[in-house]
Amino acid sequence: MSVILVLLPLISSIICGLLNKHLTHKAASQIACSFIIISAMLAMDIFVSYCLGKGHDSTVLLAEWFYINGFVVNWVIHVDQLTAAMFMIVTLVSAVVHIYSIGYMHDDENLPRFMSYLSLFTFCMLMLVASDNFIQLFFGWEGVGLCSYLLIGFWYSKPAPCAASVKAFVVNRVGDCAFILGIISIIYYCGSVNFKDVFSHADTLSAINVLDLRFSALDLICLLLFIGAMGKSAQIGLHVWLPDAMEGPTPVSALIHAATMVTAGVFLVVRCSFLFDNSPVILQFIACVGAVTCLFAATIALMQDDIKKIIAYSTCSQLGYMFIACGVSAYEAAIFHLVTHAFFKAMLFLCAGSVIHATHEQDIRKLGGLRKTMPYTYLFFWIGSLAIIGIFPFAGYYSKDLILDSAFASRVFVGDSVFIFGVIAAFFTACYSVKIIVLVFHGESRLSDHDMSHAHESPMVMLAPLSLLALGALCSGAYGHYFLHIGSNAGYFGASIVDNVQHAHAEALYIQFLPLCIGLLGMFFMFVVLGRSYREAAELNWIQRLVKQKYYFDEIYDMTVVKGVHLLSIASAYIDKQIIDRYGPGAAVDSVTQLSAITRKVQNGYIFSYALCIMLGIITIMSVLLVQYINQT
Repeated sequence: MSVILVLLPLISSIICGLLNKHLTHKAASQIACSFIIISAMLAMDIFVSYCLGKGHDSTVLLAEWFYINGFVVNWVIHVDQLTAAMFMIVTLVSAVVHIYSIGYMHDDENLPRFMSYLSLFTFCMLMLVASDNFIQLFFGWEGVGLCSYLLIGFWYSKPAPCAASVKAFVVNRVGDCAFILGIISIIYYCGSVNFKDVFSHADTLSAINVLDLRFSALDLICLLLFIGAMGKSAQIGLHVWLPDAMEGPTPVSALIHAATMVTAGVFLVVRCSFLFDNSPVILQFIACVGAVTCLFAATIALMQDDIKKIIAYSTCSQLGYMFIACGVSAYEAAIFHLVTHAFFKAMLFLCAGSVIHATHEQDIRKLGGLRKTMPYTYLFFWIGSLAIIGIFPFAGYYSKDLILDSAFASRVFVGDSVFIFGVIAAFFTACYSVKIIVLVFHGESRLSDHDMSHAHESPMVMLAPLSLLALGALCSGAYGHYFLHIGSNAGYFGASIVDNVQHAHAEALYIQFLPLCIGLLGMFFMFVVLGRSYREAAELNWIQRLVKQKYYFDEIYDMTVVKGVHLLSIASAYIDKQIIDRYGPGAAVDSVTQLSAITRKVQNGYIFSYALCIMLGIITIMSVLLVQYINQT
């Protein structure tokens, strides 16, 4: 069953890709959607079996990949509690996005190619989460990177999507380079890439010092793996690709942010929890990075005006929460929030897509008054926003509360700091969520009369998938908390991951209600600030300009990295052409070329020239012989 689940999206991708010129839009949609829906149904069956305690860990060997002197890497499908949960969320969100795309991409002539890319994206993510070794995981890791490049730049005739796809690809290569070095280090120290074998070496690795420092081999491996995760999950420093990725079609944004690509980094850290939990130094670093990203991205989202970029920075912020959980060893809480976040974030993006589909406008300053025109989208946006803010009883309340609860209870020295950062970020989350709702759906319309007259509710093929996501945003948190007992010692994930954290509700009940109160305060504050009608802000002060310009990260990268690489390439070209080519091996080549040109003139094909050469040769020989004879006598 698990093999069919994984391979169906690949088969769909191959069919739609190879026959994209011959398939009608209807045929391509039916093939892609039916295959991914079957895959999602199989994933739900596997997940439910684990929820009921009937699931059994299994590893299905697909084929031997390569064998080198006892070093074996296989293609496998490994299923445990963690894999089952990821199967469920990846296929379910992907199925929703596939169905939604039928309506959103209806007028695009390249719909079969788009469906092929979506299915390939899903397959690569499934191979990533089903791996039992680092090499196969890296295959899926690079696969989702390739698919993100293809989908972000899907409208390749436009300059902006092409530039965004290249930026995403290049920035992710930085993290991937560290990931490769981490895998090489694992092979060097452990002699294997299988998870079980590597995890069993955790104690040994922590006892090996690197360069006679207190920094152990395990710390080095965990650091390299986490830098790889930072690139994929867009943590501060390597986050600059994610907002630009909004140039792609909106269904792509929903898939990247909710179920694939950015969740791969969190999954990597959680899957390797048996390594990370033995490296407290790196865990503290992870918690700090997550906390800073959480607050940093939330402040930027508050100052953005593009509806998709606001939600994109919101993803960065929520991923920061997940890494906070990983940093305090609450890996269950991290995956719990990953799952709940997938539901409400996919819904927010698809709701934004409905607004864009209806109005052809993304700037929230130019919208307004859509509450009556798009009532269902308005309702779904409220559900998604209440979930991300963490209002009871929506999903975000349970998962975000568990993360902050764990951070507060953490005994590491960064625990209090990351808790404070997370609480402040919760306030800003409420602010930018309410900002979108008020400016897009309330007040008077700021669209032209022509555009407003054409604004309409999305068709049922786009609304029906949103209802499924709304159910997840409403119920997944309570289901995980009350039925799967996530966060307790007998939680759903069991032995598939490490979870050693002691949660704060055992000692401080008021901590549970603090994020909720902060969220309500942020909502109230934003309603008061915006009022009943939108007022254009006056001239921004320097802090507002700093945040609105995203802390000038892009400009700093352009001045340092981009221009630095450009200058380095110019210097390299000069050295290559003016020094190496002139005085190195190139000089010998030029000398031979010049000598051959001179020699070529002697062989000109004229008889009198040859006769002259013969006569000169005879005269020269006779002269030499005559001189020798005279000297002897």
